[in-house]
Amino acid sequence: MSSDEQYDPRAVQDKWQARWAELDPFKADEGDAERERRYALDMFPYPSGDLHMGHAEAYAIGDVPARYWNQRGYNVLHPIGWDSFGLPAENAAIKRDSHPAEWTYANIETQAGSFQRYAPSFDWSRRLHTSDPEYYRWTQWLFLRFYERGLAYRKGGQVNWCPNDQTVLANEQVVAGRCERCGALVEKRVLTQWYFKITEYADRLLADMEQLEGAWPERILLMQRNWIGRSTGADVDFEIEGRAEPVTVYTTRPDTLYGATFMVVAADAALAEEIVAPEQRAAFEAYREEVSRESEIERMSTEREKTGVFLGRYAVNPVTGERMPVWASDYVLAGYGHGAIMAVPAHDQRDLDFALKFGLPVRVVVHTGEADPGETGVATAGDGEIVNSGPIDGLGKADAIERIIGILAERGTGKAAVNFRLRDWLVSRQRFWGCPIPIVHCPACGEVPVPDDQLPVKLPDDLRGADLAPKGTSPLAAAEDWVNVDCPKCGGAAKRDSDTMDTFVDSSWYYFRYCSPRYEDGPFDVEAVRRWMPVDQYTGGVEHAILHLLYSRFFTKVLYDMGMVDFTEPFTRLVNQGQVILNGKAMSKSLGNMVDLGEQISEFGVDVVRLAMLFSGPPEDDIDWADVSPHGMAKFLSRVHRIATEVTAPVGADPATGDRALRRATHRAVDEATTMVETSRFNVAIARIMELVTATRKTIDAGGAGDPAVREAAEAIAVMVSLFAPYTAEEVWELLDRKAPVAKAGWPEADPALLVEESVTCVVQVAGKVRERLEVPPGIAAEELERQALASAKVREALGGAEIAKVIVRAPKIVNIVPKR
Repeated sequence: MSSDEQYDPRAVQDKWQARWAELDPFKADEGDAERERRYALDMFPYPSGDLHMGHAEAYAIGDVPARYWNQRGYNVLHPIGWDSFGLPAENAAIKRDSHPAEWTYANIETQAGSFQRYAPSFDWSRRLHTSDPEYYRWTQWLFLRFYERGLAYRKGGQVNWCPNDQTVLANEQVVAGRCERCGALVEKRVLTQWYFKITEYADRLLADMEQLEGAWPERILLMQRNWIGRSTGADVDFEIEGRAEPVTVYTTRPDTLYGATFMVVAADAALAEEIVAPEQRAAFEAYREEVSRESEIERMSTEREKTGVFLGRYAVNPVTGERMPVWASDYVLAGYGHGAIMAVPAHDQRDLDFALKFGLPVRVVVHTGEADPGETGVATAGDGEIVNSGPIDGLGKADAIERIIGILAERGTGKAAVNFRLRDWLVSRQRFWGCPIPIVHCPACGEVPVPDDQLPVKLPDDLRGADLAPKGTSPLAAAEDWVNVDCPKCGGAAKRDSDTMDTFVDSSWYYFRYCSPRYEDGPFDVEAVRRWMPVDQYTGGVEHAILHLLYSRFFTKVLYDMGMVDFTEPFTRLVNQGQVILNGKAMSKSLGNMVDLGEQISEFGVDVVRLAMLFSGPPEDDIDWADVSPHGMAKFLSRVHRIATEVTAPVGADPATGDRALRRATHRAVDEATTMVETSRFNVAIARIMELVTATRKTIDAGGAGDPAVREAAEAIAVMVSLFAPYTAEEVWELLDRKAPVAKAGWPEADPALLVEESVTCVVQVAGKVRERLEVPPGIAAEELERQALASAKVREALGGAEIAKVIVRAPKIVNIVPKR
């Protein structure tokens, strides 16, 4: 029987999965105060069906540093849990006439079994589910602490509404005008909803990114900076004829105020509804209805033809005293600034397009040397000398901004201001399967928090199927036995808040709970969090750049202000994985190009799938499964296994007495693989291990199976392979007569003396053709290298007596001899 036939990856999996269950090698040791701690965290999964190829990639990537840190002797926390509230479970319950918990927990058990088979180094004792009352009790507790600090509040206003899921969405959950979960076109509705005041932390969310530079992907930091969208400028007050209070307009270019010739109000802003003249109301309402069907992406496009309606009112320019017509249009958003802009058409292309369409004045106030925008139709947006602007004529941009803000402040019509694109986080949802909001609404007392000793406010168990069907309001509103309660403050008849929280609230703090998942006196043990956090490496998808990661940073800063944590950023390092695609396209059931993870594991084994994922490229790159070679990985692991079966040198044999060339190859591989693992270049680390396997094989085939250097190489291979293919590594370790588990064997150390090159190969070219290879010392002088090259018989033969025009020496690796023609 050949060695290849002896290696059965499925049998190896079954054997070691059972053994690991007994050994429990990855349980974090809470009582060990001596070893340095490391916290490896993967974005936890949603239990929608079994694991898929994307999970396979993400959890293989996240497992490598956890296993590496275990090998380095750290006390490692690598937990697992489930983000188990959400719409898919509720929709499944409606379809099946069941309770969402049934579908949710059945899927969790399916995924848990698949995870155990896939072998990430999880500490299973810390498992949690966000839909457990023991967990969401503390989500409610945190909501109430936010409420006490004025960070949770309820207000009416325009919101994003998903007509398919029948619930509101946060701004961050609208992608290109569609629901990021189901893809339905989002509508605008006026509703009273709960918000978290994340805008209060906008400046800190920006400033603290300095802590993350170089440790988070730059594109993630850029996406967050752009989403927060901090800008500086001025708030300028414009009198509106017929309105008692002025309208405040935010602008980043107050220096162009003399060029403002009209005002534009967002068609869906309350201001437009308030100021529209009676004779224009019908036209305005028809236009607003038209705008309500457009997405924000469509509205902000510079390619669209401008539309709008005159509101029949005039504003007064505070520096010129001129009357400016006020229009409503879709290219201004209600959420930007104060929902109104001063239009300076000469220097803003959208304003210019609007002005030219509706015949509004265009006045140049910044001289850039370009042609008149009113004639060319092209706005001049650059910086230049201020003109046609009275007291600020002749100034540059910075000086003009400072001067005009001073003038506005003197007149009481404006001031310096900072604006953010970021809006407060809308957290209430009109669906059942989520964390209930712990507020009671009393006719006499208003909003009344549920007392802490009455938490959790549990979801009712008796709503099923059709009871959960979306109706535009939460299904909980119709559950009379649940919603009708006594007011905790006055004892009178009251009603519970029937909305549930956005599931991103649950995932904004779960990593704290992992530090003490059974703690009963708070959301987490403060001392445990101080021991384990912040997270050393967080692994997950780039799709969470804005939502989850921004919200988690916000939560951490609030907890810092509450004195519950002593750091302001939760994740020290972030690693994003790419997608697993097929033939250049994202996998999709509709396209019929799904690759089934279970089938791949059944055919090739877990280790092959993990190794193929990790060898395909850097973590952030997409993996095209059509280009992956599971068969090649299977052959490699079989070679690793075969080496272990052929080693005859005893355990403890002194490798210093063995083959020096193999020892040098071993220590170079260890040194380079270490660097590659620590910089998340796992594919390169695997390549170095493959090279060592080849070198070891050659030594064995040359009769060196009993060489202590072969044992040293084989043991180093087993330990390094354990990061990527744990089942095979464990079997190899046992074949080498080592005590399990290999995961705790200890990472090999490279001997610096063996990393120094004793000789290098110098290529000697004559007239551009290689004629000789010389083994020379790495530090050889150029003159000596030239002498040795010219002394070579092969070189003299190639020259054939020709004179030499020049000799180019690049010591120690190249000598190029150019003969005369």
